[in-house]
Amino acid sequence: MRKISIYSCLLLGGIMTMTTQVPAAEKYVVGVSNTLVGNGWREEMVCSIKAEALASGKVSKIILANRNGGPSEQIADLRNLISAGVNIIIVNPSDRKALDPVIKQATDRHIVVVAVDQAVDAPTAYVVTNDQTAYGQLGAEALFKKLGGKGDVVEMRGIDGVPADADRHEGFTEALKKYPDIKVVASVFTGWSPDKGAQETKNLISSGKQIDGIWTSGIDKAVVDAYKTANMKYVPVVGADNNGFMGQEIELKDAGLVGINVTNPPAVGGAGLSIALDVLEGKTAPRVTHLTPKVYDSSMPEGQEWLKSLYDPKVDPNYPVYSPVEPYTHYTIEQEKACKGPGE
Repeated sequence: MRKISIYSCLLLGGIMTMTTQVPAAEKYVVGVSNTLVGNGWREEMVCSIKAEALASGKVSKIILANRNGGPSEQIADLRNLISAGVNIIIVNPSDRKALDPVIKQATDRHIVVVAVDQAVDAPTAYVVTNDQTAYGQLGAEALFKKLGGKGDVVEMRGIDGVPADADRHEGFTEALKKYPDIKVVASVFTGWSPDKGAQETKNLISSGKQIDGIWTSGIDKAVVDAYKTANMKYVPVVGADNNGFMGQEIELKDAGLVGINVTNPPAVGGAGLSIALDVLEGKTAPRVTHLTPKVYDSSMPEGQEWLKSLYDPKVDPNYPVYSPVEPYTHYTIEQEKACKGPGE
């Protein structure tokens, strides 16, 4: 028997049991909700979704709700996507719990909702994230070991209240328990903004506090730039797989910069779409998928080899390096860089 789409059911106006599948001849409409514009990581996350949609051949259109905002703005955007008749919603959530009711509204309409990058509590949503708690813990442990288990460090966080920041702080705090001689002399929020991160670093340098190492939630290049401008001796910096920071680690290695990279690929967005497409086609998928971060030390030969294999001087320094996530994504790096979805 031919399976019918949600649109057909709505047109019929009847109350009936529906499948989440649509006919093979049809393609899916994908909604994307992002509430942090101008952030390189988020921009590349959107590009990975577009690239996966194009590579899959199963998506007819992407509707992007893209603006700066918090939970109330995102709830409004999600309601608009539901009204637009999407089959899939990929959401980078601004809050772990606040979106749960609107997510339920979507899944009650047989829309597959996948939270990427950050988790939500909604039981009907799928969650695909880089393991943010591990990001915090693994990077902190690597820094504390680099300092020989003692010293004064700074924790530079992301956006207060969002799930990824809370998870990373939890991991950072867990690592601290194993190193009683490590002292946190400052903990600041950067909003994941390079300008804010640079200003906070300048303030810390001006404060005269002893700083032996800095853990960042991804605002790494801005920290190094501030130290370079102030002509200060570099301290070990924990960052992510960001293109500009990785270039600095190569260029400034002989000047004494030691970087610790914790991978946090934005291609998790494309991975989320890939899983959503599997769900729509009746394949089994886990409710929660965590991608485990890897850690690289720029002072080690293998760290430099990794940096040089991915760093691209043509890519915006505030963007992460382009790196698909196997086995979930199916596009090429060139398709991700082109950032073109179906019909664009």
